[in-house]
Amino acid sequence: MRPFHELLAESAAAHGHLCPGQVVGVRMALLGCRLIGLGDPRSREQIKKLIVYVEMDRCTADAVAHVTGVRLGRRSLKFADYGIMAATFVRLDTGAAFRVVSTEEARDLCHLYAPGLATKVEGQIAAYKRMPDSVLFQVQQVRVPLRPEDLPGPTRSKVACARCGQVVRDGRQVASAQGPLCKPCGQGAYFQDPKLLAWDDMNWRPEEESEA
Repeated sequence: MRPFHELLAESAAAHGHLCPGQVVGVRMALLGCRLIGLGDPRSREQIKKLIVYVEMDRCTADAVAHVTGVRLGRRSLKFADYGIMAATFVRLDTGAAFRVVSTEEARDLCHLYAPGLATKVEGQIAAYKRMPDSVLFQVQQVRVPLRPEDLPGPTRSKVACARCGQVVRDGRQVASAQGPLCKPCGQGAYFQDPKLLAWDDMNWRPEEESEA
């Protein structure tokens, strides 16, 4: 694995700023990859062996994704909306899986590892760089059941929603007496009152820019 400080600098640049969550996320990813035995997770060979579940939509998740190379579009990054500063690292060829959780106690101990710094954020950044993994994290060995539809690769299945007709991919439909439903129809959606729109310029094509 590449040096921590290099990965942190790159991750912070990609994220847009350096913050305590970036430090925690880079260290979380380094520990998770060590636990499952991947030393170069972004390489072509190893990226295909890795799935990571992140449990928060904050800075830490960006850092974990940057270090490991997992992506939503590759289906190697999964989001579990738990609001917990944690990530689970799954090695596909062995089934090994470890959940790494950032401890709340680490926040309370920052003044011991980085005394005398001007601001709370500066203290957290410095302290999280210095703390041993055993203080910063708890680790759980876990089992992550994976269906074929959860794995990277081509679309495994497609069905049409029996109510709205929307095509649902990779087994994400909901069973009902009507037949398979998309989750917005079967379980409710994050959006409300959808209305189809039409507008004068909706026939725009990218090629028109080069033709102009």
